[in-house]
Amino acid sequence: MNVESVFEHMIACVVVGMVATAFMDLWAIFLKHVFGVRPLNYALVGRLGLHAIKGEFFHKNINVSQEMTGELMLGWLLHYLIGVIFSAVFIGLVDELWFYEPSIYLSILFGLLTVLLPFLIMQPAMGLGIAAAKAPLPNVARIRSIQTHCIFGVGLYLGGLVYSFLF
Repeated sequence: MNVESVFEHMIACVVVGMVATAFMDLWAIFLKHVFGVRPLNYALVGRLGLHAIKGEFFHKNINVSQEMTGELMLGWLLHYLIGVIFSAVFIGLVDELWFYEPSIYLSILFGLLTVLLPFLIMQPAMGLGIAAAKAPLPNVARIRSIQTHCIFGVGLYLGGLVYSFLF
């Protein structure tokens, strides 16, 4: 791969990841305003990250763990960075022809697979257990996570369309 194609690949990952993550955020805004569903507090993601830097990887309850300066900003940054990383993995797995004919099915399938990160890493680290087993309403938390990551998959598809249109 030459430098130019590496750069194009990086641009594709950023564009697709940002579009997919933004679409997921628009979905959260829709749910909040239409159904009163509270969105995820990304300050908690930032708090988890800042505590991890200090070597504290697991919490009994992230909500009562010490607040950290800059946690909200870091939480949003991590949210979008993870979206870009997920898109890079997805783009690495699908053939580059996907950009010429993006498949919504592959995108949604991959989006659903990304739910493994919160189920197996983030939720346990936040004190919620594997797949939110210790959450007050575990099945509601699971359904919301699956729904959100399915929407991320739709966002990957839309990101592919945007990239194809722009480049």
